[in-house]
Amino acid sequence: MLGKNILFIMCDQLRFDYLGCYGHPHLKTPNIDALAARGVRFDRAYVQSPICGPSRMSFYTGRYMRSHGANWNGFPLCVGEPTLGDHLAELGVRSVLVGKTHMAADLAGMQRLGINPGSALGVRLSECGFEPYERDDGLHPLGRGARPAYDTYLREHGFDATNPWEEWANSADGPSDELLNGWLLAHADKPARIPEEHSETPYTTRRAMQFIDEAASDGHNWCLHLSYIKPHWPYIVPAPYHDLYGRQDITAPVRAEAERADPHPVYRALMAQRVSRNFARDAVRARVIPAYMGLIKQIDDQLGHLFRFLDEHGLSDSTMIVFTSDHGDYLGDHWLGEKDFFHDCTVKVPLIIADPSPQADPTRGTASEALVEAIDLVPSFVEYCAGAPQSNVIEGRSLMPLLRGDKPDDWRRCVFSEYDYAMLEARLTLNQPIRDCRLYMAFDGRWKYVHATGFRPLLFDLASDPQELVDLGADPRHEAERARLREALLDWALTDHNRITTPDSRIEGYAGGQQLRSGILIGYWDEAELAAARMQLGIL
Repeated sequence: MLGKNILFIMCDQLRFDYLGCYGHPHLKTPNIDALAARGVRFDRAYVQSPICGPSRMSFYTGRYMRSHGANWNGFPLCVGEPTLGDHLAELGVRSVLVGKTHMAADLAGMQRLGINPGSALGVRLSECGFEPYERDDGLHPLGRGARPAYDTYLREHGFDATNPWEEWANSADGPSDELLNGWLLAHADKPARIPEEHSETPYTTRRAMQFIDEAASDGHNWCLHLSYIKPHWPYIVPAPYHDLYGRQDITAPVRAEAERADPHPVYRALMAQRVSRNFARDAVRARVIPAYMGLIKQIDDQLGHLFRFLDEHGLSDSTMIVFTSDHGDYLGDHWLGEKDFFHDCTVKVPLIIADPSPQADPTRGTASEALVEAIDLVPSFVEYCAGAPQSNVIEGRSLMPLLRGDKPDDWRRCVFSEYDYAMLEARLTLNQPIRDCRLYMAFDGRWKYVHATGFRPLLFDLASDPQELVDLGADPRHEAERARLREALLDWALTDHNRITTPDSRIEGYAGGQQLRSGILIGYWDEAELAAARMQLGIL
């Protein structure tokens, strides 16, 4: 298995439709587009939750949110939950992190088991199975955990401050040299104080190159998770990217007044939140979206440097490259901000995979319409590295057949996503108990069904309404579709997903005489019946 590496690139809060190869009319991303031209672009890839933490835990475990239980940012992943790093370690592959995971360590669980968080095992459990070459979750206000190594880097380059991440990389200069806070949407049109080469995206890219350079003499295959913290807010970008785009480049918001006329109660509560009220204003979109586009353009330019680096080091022909995002961003579509619901602009993500293997030659430059989930990456990586995905642990399906020109007849017909809004103000608005703040999505490629605990469902027909503007959840003419997808959701919910300690291979032989072979004699009448059973099984 020598010479097989994986470069697993993830952006944070990148919409699928803000890339050239996914059809954005103004934003040019030639390096990401070139990756798509030598791989497969998946056009219907869905995350298992539209918010960072639970989405990423699904990416890293290959399991649904209902299985791993990390429902929100900062909710620990239970100690012992198998991760990508665990699966690849069994195959002799190093899993290394540069950037963000949003992983929270289960310190209470480790304490209960007597595991020192600072030990080699404790670090691996704390970092979602990755070796943390550089962990940087990208949000560093004072008082929010340990400071990033990036702070030290900034100080070493003369950008000193109490909080250089915020005061230099994510702030702007005012007209009278006052500091303008980049968290505030009003300042998104201004250049960040930091010179571009010292900003977060180039810094993270260089750190990835440093790891790859060092790994060349290691002798191990690697999976490098390069996890950018942009274009996630704060929406502020250094020059010259801050004004590459303007009002003329902003696409019209996808929304209709009818959406606000008589909305579903949960949807109404989400529209009432501050971030949604602000993004519903055209003036806010005019400030933020050009900066958002600039952040994406900067990422594309940095990926150009990285891809050339791989070429120059002779690694492109042995490295699978995966490009995706943990979720999207409403940016004012559907009268919402952030990413707290299931419209395609948040729950559908870009996914491009370039498999260097000759077997993938027939699919290069193609687009796949297969229904794909974020949990499919773990089994894909395991299979690429010549392993066998453990079906009792990993809930996703390997994409290797799709990458090599085959689509199994039993490929999934529905994708699922979940959201727990208990941490939002919407819970208080709706006066919902914490246990009932759950939303579930089932999408079959045309009909999108949303189950909202305690309320009626929502339903969208993406064939007649591709922009998802008309909620058919209360329309009696569509009860058959709601019932069908409600049944699909029930079947999914009742699927066994906790038997991770006992593989299928152990069960396969159990009903075929394993008890008898082990000397356990249940239900036999006499010696003759026992002898006949042993003869039938070939037991002497």
